[in-house]
Amino acid sequence: MLRLTAAQVRYQNRVFWRTPISAVFTLAFPLMFLVLFNLLFEGTIRVAGRAPLTIVQFYAPSLAVFAAASATYTNLAVGTAIARDDGILKRFRGTPLPAWSYLAGRVGSAMWIAALAVTVMLGIGVAAYGLEVRVATLAAAVVTFAVGVACFASLGVAAAGIAKSGDAAPALANFTILPLAFISDVFLPIEDPPQWLATVADVFPLKHFARAFQDAFSPATTGVGFRWGSLAVMAVWTVIGLAVAARTFGWEPRTAGSNRRGRRPSPGRGT
Repeated sequence: MLRLTAAQVRYQNRVFWRTPISAVFTLAFPLMFLVLFNLLFEGTIRVAGRAPLTIVQFYAPSLAVFAAASATYTNLAVGTAIARDDGILKRFRGTPLPAWSYLAGRVGSAMWIAALAVTVMLGIGVAAYGLEVRVATLAAAVVTFAVGVACFASLGVAAAGIAKSGDAAPALANFTILPLAFISDVFLPIEDPPQWLATVADVFPLKHFARAFQDAFSPATTGVGFRWGSLAVMAVWTVIGLAVAARTFGWEPRTAGSNRRGRRPSPGRGT
């Protein structure tokens, strides 16, 4: 079974790279923002309740988190919903391949792409902008990444189940992830946010993913760098995502005449 799942991961990876627009939105956009923000801003960044950070120490981890969330949430939600409408999920359900193995292949591919995106972002940060990587907090960074991508992958499958159609999935995914990126210390550092805005951001997992990952690269972090409260929030959202996915996920197309084989995903749709 593990061999079948690994084969599905490889297959989904090939599908991803055969859709260049997916790679652009997942990998190139965050990298472009990293370069742009380092050109536009200088000095230090102040975020509410935290020590000042240099531009690269803030944006390299933040945009790495956004790339990981895009791979495991947006791409997974949109790609799975489109595959359902195209009848691909139904056809796989009728093969000897276990249903869980196919779904695990999609999730595993999304996580692999997320790992690649984070590696590229941090590598460019180190090589081009002097990002500091601390050995003492490296384990915290790895654990935070693992918990974060598991969280957003579960939410991605849940979003695919909620979406009424493949056409509705991009709007659902982007409408939920992009506003959060602006209030969760990902795109913009917020030094003194209104209390209600901070409370909204604290409820959802993106801010906790970003802050925990930022702390793992912050020179001001003491000890091993684990942000246990943030990890706990992401774990809770993982359970919520799994519960919603179990209730809403389906293998049958939901819209009449929805078979769109041969149609390429539009920008931001994923694979």
